[in-house]
Amino acid sequence: MSALVPLLVTLPLLGAAMALIAGRHRRAQVTISVITLTVTFVISGILLVAVDAGTPIAVSVGGWPIPFGIVLYVDRLSALLVLVSSVVLLAVLLFSVGQGAADGDDETPVSIFHPSYLILAAGIFNAFIAGDLFNLYVGFEILLVASFVLITLGSTESRIRTGAVYIVVSLVSSILFLAAIAMIYGALGTVNMAQISERMTELPQDLQLVLHLMLLLAFAIKAAVFPLSFWLPDSYPTAPAPVTAVFAGLLTKVGVYALIRTETQLFSDNSVNDLLMIVALATMIVGVLGALAQAELKRILSFTLVSHIGYMVFGLAIATPAAIGATIYYMVHHIIVQTTLFLAVGLVERRAGSTSILKVKGLMRAAPVIAVLYFIPAVNLGGLPPFSGFIGKYALFDAAAAVGTPLMMVLIVAGIVTSLLTLYALMRAWNLSFWREKSDAPEEAEVEARISYLGDAPEATVQTERRSIPRIMTAATTGMVAITVALTIFAGPLYEVCERIGAALLEPVHIVQVDQETRS
Repeated sequence: MSALVPLLVTLPLLGAAMALIAGRHRRAQVTISVITLTVTFVISGILLVAVDAGTPIAVSVGGWPIPFGIVLYVDRLSALLVLVSSVVLLAVLLFSVGQGAADGDDETPVSIFHPSYLILAAGIFNAFIAGDLFNLYVGFEILLVASFVLITLGSTESRIRTGAVYIVVSLVSSILFLAAIAMIYGALGTVNMAQISERMTELPQDLQLVLHLMLLLAFAIKAAVFPLSFWLPDSYPTAPAPVTAVFAGLLTKVGVYALIRTETQLFSDNSVNDLLMIVALATMIVGVLGALAQAELKRILSFTLVSHIGYMVFGLAIATPAAIGATIYYMVHHIIVQTTLFLAVGLVERRAGSTSILKVKGLMRAAPVIAVLYFIPAVNLGGLPPFSGFIGKYALFDAAAAVGTPLMMVLIVAGIVTSLLTLYALMRAWNLSFWREKSDAPEEAEVEARISYLGDAPEATVQTERRSIPRIMTAATTGMVAITVALTIFAGPLYEVCERIGAALLEPVHIVQVDQETRS
């Protein structure tokens, strides 16, 4: 079973090389990408079943002894996130195939897109299965290179500008992360996470706190935690629809994953939970207030993305097994639902020629299928019962109430308010874009007057040409909507897995011992 672990990284990299060689053959590139992501999906499913029934799997690449070897580590959390990421990457890939077939290379140049997309997948998988901090850093850098290429596809002025901001912010985060790694290695003589966890208590408390805060700062930038989330709302909406969808679903969650590992396994005895709660509170409130001030669907979703990162930080700050399990469940929910919403907005953009809620009207009559594909994940993200968004938030609030500190009670109230405001922002967009009819009636003038305050919102007046929607784009979005519904239908078994993850994360890590048994 351990032989499957390195394939999660090597297969996407090999697929990227093959796709680059086949640069002039669109069908060959598509076939390579689909097969690669399908195989990684199957492998991750096998690994999840194996580690859930047994023990984590650790492999020292090349057989080098620790601390010299690169350790790849798969536990329930890693396997689950790789599985979910494979599903998202495959669905978005199919969506992009339809877009490319309809538009040519204007939005997503195929010869560049497929190799970069598979390299992005390799970086995501590598980050999730990294058993040492330096390999996690390598995963982040692979992500950075691939994401910069993807976010600037088409080379428009706005994409180059936002890509430059994205790369600068990411480099600052990487520098902080690399400096923290150097300090940890200098203090402990290792970057292996298990050894760091064992040796961290030997350091003075003030030094532990410095190292802790450096890692938190680096990962908070990548996770778009307030006030370090300023870069996200301007960066994501300018990219092509498939790129925006996969970025929104996965890239910030890699940062959240790193925060989870840091808080539960590296610095479990050096608590900054009160600080995390305050940050979570600010992230939730500022993010959702930003969403309310937007008139462009992608920017609304980008701000809701920021606000919902606050729920995950909140669950992490509670620091109980139940809260960590609820955080993992909510993380899986958010990856799927946020990606689905961005895909649905991509369909809106093609059908209406705009994503401005001031411009788009009458889609309920003109495109009822798109209306349904937007509505279901929207109410899910807003936390309406009985969907998975409600289940995840209720589990978080229940875990916080079980601890019952005054600050946690404040966070529960803030979480409820954020959920209601999220639902309002998404349903306002639904009402204006889908239910509002194209007419010059007096009622229409009243509606325009009520939303006139959005007239100065960024990109509110952008209008593009309407385009046809290939069936594969609708099918990919429909499949993702079906998965969001499945998160509710199969919430019980999935939540049980997440509970086991939460309990295991707060136990000591034994990568060293496992690795010695499975080393090839």
